[in-house]
Parts: sequence; C-alpha cells; structure tokens
Amino acid sequence: MTITQDKSAPLVAVVGATGVQGGSVILALSESKDPYRIRGFTRDTNKETAQKLSKDGVEMIAVNLTVENKEKVFEAFQGADFAFAVTNYWEHMTKDREVAEGKMLIDAANAAKVRLIAWSGLSSIVKNTNGKYRAPHFDGKEEVTEYARTLVGGVPVVDVQAGIYMQNYKTMMAPKKEADGSFKIIGVGSGEMTLPLIDAVLDYGLFIRRAIEGPKYERFSTICVYGEELSKDQMAQVLATATGKDVKYTGLTEDQLVESFRANGWPEPMVRDVQGVHCGTSEAGYYGKHDVTHGRDGLARAPVTWAEFVKREDWSEVLQ
Repeated sequence: MTITQDKSAPLVAVVGATGVQGGSVILALSESKDPYRIRGFTRDTNKETAQKLSKDGVEMIAVNLTVENKEKVFEAFQGADFAFAVTNYWEHMTKDREVAEGKMLIDAANAAKVRLIAWSGLSSIVKNTNGKYRAPHFDGKEEVTEYARTLVGGVPVVDVQAGIYMQNYKTMMAPKKEADGSFKIIGVGSGEMTLPLIDAVLDYGLFIRRAIEGPKYERFSTICVYGEELSKDQMAQVLATATGKDVKYTGLTEDQLVESFRANGWPEPMVRDVQGVHCGTSEAGYYGKHDVTHGRDGLARAPVTWAEFVKREDWSEVLQ
C-alpha cells in the first residue's frame, strides 16, 4: 500500500472513488511502488466504502458533480497533479446532462493545471455506424473527449475506454434460463464475433496507472481497456465448462433483443441505448476505428481472464 500523505508525492484526484472505475483506479495506484496522495470524490463521505477508503489513507471529499455546483467542483480539483474523470449516464439517462457534466470535469481539471487527465471515454456508436444506431452513453462520452482535446492550451488527455465488464454477465447480461433447463447468453450477430472483456473492479485501474506512469507519447492517445478478447461462443463454453451447466450463445434479431430487454423491466431509454450498443458494436466493432493491438502493453500485471473470473465467482444464483 503506497497511499501517502507526504506532500512530495503527486496528488491524484479520482472522480467516483466509491464506484467501480474510481475504486479500481485507487486499487491500482495503491499497488504501485511509487507513492501517491489520492483525493477521492464522492457525494457521501459517510457511506461504508468511503469510510474504508479514508482509513486506507485516501482524502475523501464530499462533492456533488453537477453543473449547478460548478464552483465547488472546481475547488475540489485544486492542487491535483493528475485527474481521473468519469461520468455516470445511468443515474439520469440524459445525454445532454452527461456531456455538460463531463465538460465541466475537464474544465475543472484544466483550471487546476493538472499534468494529465485520464478520461473514461467510449467510442461513438452514432459516428461509427454513420447514424444507423445511437447509444447515448457511448455517443456523449466521445463528445466530451473531442471537447477535451480541442481546448486551446488544454492539458494532455488520455481517453481510457472500458471494455465490456465481466461483472455484467452476472447482472444485466446474465444468461437466461430456458424451459429445458439450459441457459443462453443473448446478443446480436454471430457467436464468432469477439468481445473485449475486462474485470472492471480489479483491472480497469491498471490502464489509468499505465497512463500516469507510462511514456509521454501515450498522453494524447486512446487506450482500449480489455483483459481478454473472446468470441461469444467461447465465453459460453468457458462458463459451461466451469459450472457444469448447459450454456450457449444465442444470436437474436434486433426486435427479439429489444423485447428481451423490455421483459427485464428496463426503462425505454435504457432499452434503446443498450440496443444501440449491441447492434452498433456488432456492425462497427466495440472500439470503432481505434487500434486494440497494444491495449494491454505496459501494464503493471496481467489482467484477469474470463476463465479466471468465471472460476473465482459464485454463479449459483445466476445459473439456477
């Protein structure tokens, strides 16, 4: 654990410190041989996760990251050497709000004159498919990325794009049980299509640490975050082998996919957004035109594979 309060150590401001990505960033920095001071942003410093981080040496501050609270947000970044910024579309499912809040975070980090902003972006579905599909939580994040990189005199920005959370296959994308007792992982397109998978809790932060500690040539780049690329058929086979259950991938039509999401009770904006992600990435790739060849180069340790994740997790409630 190299979290310190020594003033000589660089200060990293971490948005969403109690969330999946922010928590992973703090974990990765704490594993480094280099010491860091860490300032974690959260709305409620009394929550259990925030209290634990505080005991671990993280400076936890309460701040509401809304445009209406802009002055306090700018204050929160002051003194930071590096900044990790992320927005949460799913709290409100409004693209314009996410873009406005993302731009505010970029402005605040720039005003603090940090050395580097590590921004949790995504590749625009609407651009990658020439308008055929839309996914607001992807599209809005690329708008923020473009804004950050066109600021005159702005600090370097690394666009760190998370792959598909392995954790999603225990929640929103969990295999569905069939009448015969088998299970199916659903999606659109061929089972041969590969997906970039990441254990977001343990490994997303490795890529932020790489951006902070790595060579300067990366500092206006896009980092494609994944622990492993596997086909949908391979994912199902690994899960079946590890659990002893009959699990297969099933490709659906767009209409079938939408009806399946609605059957989950999802609100319509969520249905349409995730539809756009599935269909858009099936057509144009998850990262669009970004090169994934060297995505894992230079990491402090090897990221978790799908097989390792599956073996580690308890699937009894998912596959029952």
